[in-house]
Amino acid sequence: MNMLIFARLCLPLCWLLSVESMWIRFNFTVRDANKPIPLGIVEDSVDDMYMGCSEEMMNTVTHKYNEELRVGPYAETLKMVENCIEEKLKEREDEALTKNHMQALCAYTSDNVYENFNIAVRTKGSVYTSSFQFHILHFFLTSAIQILNNNNYCYTTYRRTKVMFTGNVSQRIRFGSFASSSFKTDLREFGNKSCFKITTCSGAPLKRYSSFEPEAEVLIPPYEVFRVTDKLDGKSKLPGLDDCAVVFVLKSEGGQSRLNCKTLHV
Repeated sequence: MNMLIFARLCLPLCWLLSVESMWIRFNFTVRDANKPIPLGIVEDSVDDMYMGCSEEMMNTVTHKYNEELRVGPYAETLKMVENCIEEKLKEREDEALTKNHMQALCAYTSDNVYENFNIAVRTKGSVYTSSFQFHILHFFLTSAIQILNNNNYCYTTYRRTKVMFTGNVSQRIRFGSFASSSFKTDLREFGNKSCFKITTCSGAPLKRYSSFEPEAEVLIPPYEVFRVTDKLDGKSKLPGLDDCAVVFVLKSEGGQSRLNCKTLHV
């Protein structure tokens, strides 16, 4: 039976830590992009947040799943981002970030593996301990986010999409995948159907570690839970998002993980 972990991220002591890019997309598995997609908690998300097992998991992923660095989609992407990895290591401002973290950040924000990875994160929770292909990328991307926001500081960010989502005020939702957002409101090329104003307390600014820095990217992990506090349409728009068909206002309520440290128990 899956274990459910819920953490109030406003309490920094609850975290025990050892220590997109050019295209900001909302990668749900959508066959018909014109069909409204309901927001929800995304039950089958690979939502491991490694709470209380980060050191053990680092050992597990680098040994048990080492083959992911040699063959498969992540390995292929790493070959394409070698220059990014070396450059970001030289520019590193956060000493807790290792080469493994830089590999994950460069691979994810390069957009080469983004779509397949986020589809898997959103839909493969049931096979997390077996056929999931991205254990190393998932762990080190999650770890990088936690390092870059190790005080659980809350940020106000924005997200634009080309998809129409449905949802209600007071509803609890998760993005269920790694969700890119930005400090900027005017990234209109990423869509104006459904937009989000987000207060995230577990997302982290990627600063200079993104392959594409100008987007002022803040990356939100799949396990963060939000409350829909407002839904604005018609003429009731937020400044900078006034061209959006609908704007959902989200406030962080912590983290929820059904797969926390799950691969340690198989």
